[in-house]
Amino acid sequence: MKTILEVKDLCKTYIVNKRQNNVLRDLSFTVSEGEMIGVMGPSGSGKSTLLYTVSGMDRMTAGEVSFCGKKMNGLSENELAELRLDEMGFIFQQMYMMKNLSVLDNIILPAVKSKRNSLSRKEIVERGRGLMKKLGITQIADNDINEVSGGQLQRACICRSMINEPAMIFADEPTGALNRSSSNEVMDELERLNSEGTTIMLVTHDVKVAARCSRVIFIVDGNIKGEYNNKREDTLRQRERDLNNWLLEMGW
Repeated sequence: MKTILEVKDLCKTYIVNKRQNNVLRDLSFTVSEGEMIGVMGPSGSGKSTLLYTVSGMDRMTAGEVSFCGKKMNGLSENELAELRLDEMGFIFQQMYMMKNLSVLDNIILPAVKSKRNSLSRKEIVERGRGLMKKLGITQIADNDINEVSGGQLQRACICRSMINEPAMIFADEPTGALNRSSSNEVMDELERLNSEGTTIMLVTHDVKVAARCSRVIFIVDGNIKGEYNNKREDTLRQRERDLNNWLLEMGW
């Protein structure tokens, strides 16, 4: 299976009040095409820092990260920005949207800004509406972002993350601000996208969310303490139970 993301000996260090804070320490792992990988760990363990660093949103201190065969270490800020825009999709806990744009215009914005995109404005809009139809939110296309529910807005964020047909989606606590019903709806959509071939890496503290992933990485104090493969043939409830037991063994 093709490797999408390869991480070798990754380190991330911050200097706070002249003291070194080693947030990530020599992390190595790979993500294959079509995987849905969850990242879990206690608060402050480095989960979000890991996601931001491997996606090029934050610079690594040491180590190597290759994305679709491209070594990210040597890329300029502009090259990293283009890579994120054209080949990556992002979903965050806080649903960052432009307040002066409609939901549909927010969704298509990355495609409009992409230099690689050769589609006309009409074709981009059609793609955006197609994604909204797929996620069942066509009725809110012309709404302002403050006129829709949290679950609808997060599904719009998923549409936005898919507009440039990325090789991989990075999601940081994508259900963290949602109630259980909306969380389930969002995860249903992410799981469906993954079943269609989209590679996903998501950070979560929620066992119910992580149980939907094919693999879970557990990190503590910036180190990978263990990896767990979910048994996809089991029921979701059984996967939740087994994963929870494993996490307890890891010191969750």
